Amino acid sequence: MLRAIRRIVGVLLLVVLVGGSWLWYRIGQIDVQRVTNDLYVLTGLGGNVGVLVTPAGVVVVDTMTFPRQGSAILRRIGQITDQPVTAILNTHYHQDHTHGNPAFTPGTRVIATEKTLEYLRTRDGAFWRDEPARELLPNETFAQTRDLEIGGKTVRATYFGRGHTGGDLVVLFVEDRVLQAGDLFFNGHYPNIDLEAGGSVREWSPTLDKVLGLDFDTVIPGHGPVSNRDGLRSFREFMTTLWTQTKTIVDRGGTLDDALRTVDIERFGLTRMWFAPYLDRGFVIRRAWQEASGGKTAG
Repeated sequence: MLRAIRRIVGVLLLVVLVGGSWLWYRIGQIDVQRVTNDLYVLTGLGGNVGVLVTPAGVVVVDTMTFPRQGSAILRRIGQITDQPVTAILNTHYHQDHTHGNPAFTPGTRVIATEKTLEYLRTRDGAFWRDEPARELLPNETFAQTRDLEIGGKTVRATYFGRGHTGGDLVVLFVEDRVLQAGDLFFNGHYPNIDLEAGGSVREWSPTLDKVLGLDFDTVIPGHGPVSNRDGLRSFREFMTTLWTQTKTIVDRGGTLDDALRTVDIERFGLTRMWFAPYLDRGFVIRRAWQEASGGKTAG
């Protein structure tokens, strides 16, 4: 019996060791895709990263999930250009878009909305309390819009309203006609809806309507492959359908179970992300039902 227990423990330890080694390796793997002559998207374990290369320096939008990934992002940038990173923009506060910040040089310009800085300090404060993270918090914030003019390029960051959180910005690379939408756009995947940090299913589509008023052709989503205006429109339709169908059920006195049974969003073909499997059909319906019913969590 004791020998069998030892064998089981040994197998479990081996699984943990192999799994941990694989995860450590995977965290450091960053893939690069060229979007335009000067703009790249870096992908890995976390949110997509935009990298604009100019003769006057590099602008980075989001930094993935771990400081180790921030270092990997810097190495990948070094393979593209010898220009230094002069600015980071964080589209929102979630760790899979910000926790690579501490790998960058202290004093780097870090730009975000006022709300995002508030959420970083209040909802993720432990991570940002000490150096080097403390030195890479956003040090330049805005309420509505901010333009960066660098190396003949205009990088325009704008807050259009609530959606994924209450503080998401989008980035328009003006001359390249590329929009980086952050987590206001999950391409092919069920989205996270952070009601606790000001997110809103109801407001998400109106926010995207404003985003769609910008002048762009290509879209870098927060998660999923690079897309276009039609892809963003399709996601907007998903969010509208999720809200209107759930709200109709709530308004007629239906329950959460009714919503889970009847809300029809499968036709959009969204899937779960392997590293966030809880983001599924049930999750988004529960979030919509919670907002539509005034904060209730059960039916």
